[in-house]
Amino acid sequence: MSWWPFAVLALCLAGIFGSRRLPKGAQSVLLPGAVALIGLMMWQLACETSGTKIFPTPEETAAGMMQLLRDGTLWRYIVASLYRVTWGFVLAGAVGIPLGLWAGWSSRSFQAINPLIQGLRPISPIAWIPIAILWFGVGDGAAIFLIFLSSFFPIVVGTMAAVRNISLVHVRSAQNFGLEGFQLFRRVVLPASLPQIITGLRIALGVAWLVVVAAEMIAVNSGLGYLINDARNMGMRYDLVVAGMLVIGAIGIVLDLLIRRLERFDEVRWGYARG
Repeated sequence: MSWWPFAVLALCLAGIFGSRRLPKGAQSVLLPGAVALIGLMMWQLACETSGTKIFPTPEETAAGMMQLLRDGTLWRYIVASLYRVTWGFVLAGAVGIPLGLWAGWSSRSFQAINPLIQGLRPISPIAWIPIAILWFGVGDGAAIFLIFLSSFFPIVVGTMAAVRNISLVHVRSAQNFGLEGFQLFRRVVLPASLPQIITGLRIALGVAWLVVVAAEMIAVNSGLGYLINDARNMGMRYDLVVAGMLVIGAIGIVLDLLIRRLERFDEVRWGYARG
């Protein structure tokens, strides 16, 4: 059995317990890095103790990822997946946010469309795959439609809840200063709703990134989901399967960090607690 996992574990634990003396910026890098190294150690130990010849070690997975990078397959499939997620997510936001604001602001509109939304929302986007292929064929259209569906419901429900949960104290105070109608909506309701709307966007983007992988396994012939499915079928290349999974996770982290940058705008910063 290799000795290096135990050395890595000792270094990681020392870093975790000694990190209190470090600045917060260093802790934000050290702690996740230590946890990642511990995960790699456990992965290596699991492969060595089980004696598996199928599931890849970290070294074999890294070699598989380098192969994908060298032949350009990985970059091409990353771009394909991001293209579909971008279009589906943007379309969902363009439809879901205005609809949610309207339904949340108007009681009659809420009563009219909320039952329909709540009835369709529990249906898994994966269940729509046969219909998506029927309507759009095998290609980007079907995948984008599935991503749109998976993103739309968290966005519209979160936006409706954001508007309807605004404190009446804020609304009544604004009305006392003469704000009514669109001015009240623009200057009070919309800013007060933005923090929760951004939270809904974060949830929707995470769901969209999940769904694109499932959709690409069935509805298209490119992308990270297709890569995983194709690697499993072409001689059980589980090193490529795990490499694709790690890339999906890394991109998910980056996407979440990017959308969280919206929280830095002055219009929404007030709505988040600062530790």
